[in-house]
Amino acid sequence: MAANSRTLEIKVISAENLKLDRKSIKKNASVTVRTDTNSQFCTTDIDTEGGAHPRWNEKLVLDLPTHSKSITVEVHCKTSSGVRTIGTATVPASDFVGGYVPEGYLHFLSYRLRNHKGERNGIINISVRMKVPEMYACASSTTWSHSTMGFPAAGNKSFGGGVVTGVPVWYGSYQKNY
Repeated sequence: MAANSRTLEIKVISAENLKLDRKSIKKNASVTVRTDTNSQFCTTDIDTEGGAHPRWNEKLVLDLPTHSKSITVEVHCKTSSGVRTIGTATVPASDFVGGYVPEGYLHFLSYRLRNHKGERNGIINISVRMKVPEMYACASSTTWSHSTMGFPAAGNKSFGGGVVTGVPVWYGSYQKNY
């Protein structure tokens, strides 16, 4: 993994209500996941049995550049006339990066697929996890060593100049009813 990218684990779980020319597909659906720079992509195996409700349960791994704003999920169907795109969904990186959840958190996401005309054409179900670099991963209990986590406290040295760790607390739990 390069310093200017993050490793992304995407599990393509399933899709629902897939249609091709307004008819439910019978078989041979696959999924391609791309970064918004199109520099990398991964593709699932073809589901030959699921019809309009295929299941893959397949994990794909991509290096996501740090400046990427989204990934694209495309569902394809292999037909007698070639491979056709059933639908596409754009997944904003903000849906699985940052926020109030820890790195490495597993996000389960579902997105509406749109065909080349922009019309609704099924739903894709995925899970996404940013892989945490080993240097930041928590140590297991068997390899525990004393380490300090948090932010250095600045300023007043009379309090030891130690480390401050913040824990989010819901304010409503501390309100008193008089």
